[in-house]
Amino acid sequence: MIILRHLFTVLHGRWEALRADPEAGYSTEAVIVTALLAALALTAVGIIVAKVVSAANNISTTTGGGG
Repeated sequence: MIILRHLFTVLHGRWEALRADPEAGYSTEAVIVTALLAALALTAVGIIVAKVVSAANNISTTTGGGG
């Protein structure tokens, strides 16, 4: 129980420090937005790569026997 009490005390202290400076949350917001944009970029790259690989697999490499 002492560990939980200490955990809540530390958590309460950090919460109060965050509430004392409202601009401190901006960096967290920026990190979240940046992470979301990075996830969207990775998704777009994944879709493009899948389409390119699919198109590359449809290319015929056999010769037509033009004799």
